Amino acid sequence: METVKTDVLIVGSGPAGASAGLALSTYGVPNIIVTRYSRLADTPRAHITNQRTMEALRDLGVEQEIIAKATPQHLMGNTVFCTSIAGEELGRLRSWGNDPLVQAEHELASPTRMCDMPQHLMEPVLTDAAVARGTELRFSTEYLAHTQDEHGVTVTVKDRLRGDEYQIRAKYLIGADGGRSKVAEHAGLPMGGQMGVAGSINIVFEADLTPYVAHRPSTLYWVLTTGATVGGIGAGLVRCVRPWNEWLIVWGYDVKGAPPDLTDEYALSVVRKLIGDDDLPVTIKSSSAWTVNEMYAESYSKGRVHCAGDATHRHPPSNGLGGNTSIQDSYNLAWKLKLVLDGTASPSLLDTYDAERAPVGKQIVQRANKSIGETGPVFESLDLLTPQDPAQLLANIEARKDATPVAEKRRQALREAIAYKVYEFNAHGVDLNQRYESAAIVPDGTPDPGFDRDPELYHQPTTRPGAKLPHAWITAGRRNLSTLDLGGKGRFTLITGIGGDCWLEAARSVGDELGLELATASIGPGQAYEDPYGDWARLRGIADSGALLLRPDNHVAFRYESAAPDAAELLGAALKRILGRD
Repeated sequence: METVKTDVLIVGSGPAGASAGLALSTYGVPNIIVTRYSRLADTPRAHITNQRTMEALRDLGVEQEIIAKATPQHLMGNTVFCTSIAGEELGRLRSWGNDPLVQAEHELASPTRMCDMPQHLMEPVLTDAAVARGTELRFSTEYLAHTQDEHGVTVTVKDRLRGDEYQIRAKYLIGADGGRSKVAEHAGLPMGGQMGVAGSINIVFEADLTPYVAHRPSTLYWVLTTGATVGGIGAGLVRCVRPWNEWLIVWGYDVKGAPPDLTDEYALSVVRKLIGDDDLPVTIKSSSAWTVNEMYAESYSKGRVHCAGDATHRHPPSNGLGGNTSIQDSYNLAWKLKLVLDGTASPSLLDTYDAERAPVGKQIVQRANKSIGETGPVFESLDLLTPQDPAQLLANIEARKDATPVAEKRRQALREAIAYKVYEFNAHGVDLNQRYESAAIVPDGTPDPGFDRDPELYHQPTTRPGAKLPHAWITAGRRNLSTLDLGGKGRFTLITGIGGDCWLEAARSVGDELGLELATASIGPGQAYEDPYGDWARLRGIADSGALLLRPDNHVAFRYESAAPDAAELLGAALKRILGRD
């Protein structure tokens, strides 16, 4: 039996697997991606791409290609509730950072902008860049089983074209094989929650809806109509794939029974129902059934096997978190694998992947499912939840226009219910507020400040160890760049300022001692980088002469308030702890 060898084998070419390959190849780590399919994603699936993911893709050098192919933020943001696309509108919510006040928060939080990048467009960008940098991609190659030992993992795969089986020997295995992950199952990862909470159908179709949507551009249009049960919600969802001609409908079915026969005639009947224009030319492209899940892995790793993406967090698409969390999983794991494989770090560094990402996965599964429940008040406000015939439901919707005290209360309740969906469509804090706690973070002894505002809705930047480095625009000569651009690139970075020469010298000596690439940056008047707006000075949380140590994923790993005579000892101890070399 043939045996292929590599450092890291990745099972799955979706957002988690493709981004893992991209990051590893960017860092010079040999890797192979295998997928049982003969092609990349052929349907839109995941699409919302938030700022934290865009920051990772910026660091990995593909941000501009994503921007060129994605629907931009300003066309995403009028989430509409209506009786049909061509029918009566019930209300809108400014979403995805397009509320003027939220837009300002987005501008301040990151050098990037969120966008709508459907999965069938995202995967080729990630895999093309990965292959160009060294990833070997094998289509029609099905994972069958794995065994691991002290030195590596032996994976048995099947070539689905030839029909034969062979083995791939890797030092580490990444299971990025989706919501029915065989790698996670065979590794015995413990799971919490449940699968199959509700049933849904995706219908991809082409139709020119410009007359109905161009004046209220949005990613999502929610249709309150009879017979709809998307994830337990009494609505159908019309999602823009490409403005304004390609669309995806999400429509529910009773998960306790069999899914409907997904003929073109059935799909067209659903499209007609939600669009509300029977004369509109429509082309059905595809239909597929899926289940809404509420499950998360309580542990992401077992020995040399690490899982990421939907293999570890399975949830409905509410909040648009799935693809984002998948890419961020891989961004967290890849640099750790790189340092362990080149001998810079102890294998114990890999334990921090589970410690850091499992809490995030649990949070987003719970947030996505909670968002479903938060849609109930929209229907309650119009008295649409009690069993009624279609005529009565329409009469209830129409009754909100009456000049009566009851109708006035309904109008107010509807406005408040739609506004409360901000937790799904503008959860900026959920996107950016991850604060890690693990052995790869060195506490500085300061008390946890908590959050001044709702941590799900608002991002609160901080340099306290464990948090993502705050963004501020700085300059280098005539060049403008973000503080985040100082870090990343697969290496640690130390940031200081005037009076911080002891830290710069410490970085040189400690880097040499540990055999570690350690970049440095000094910010201040007359330094290599300057802070013309004073934004960095307000955000940095240290004195001019203090120091911040950034990990390759731009999370703050170590902070010291000012200059220190024993800077080399302090920095060396911090890095040895992070690398598991203490």
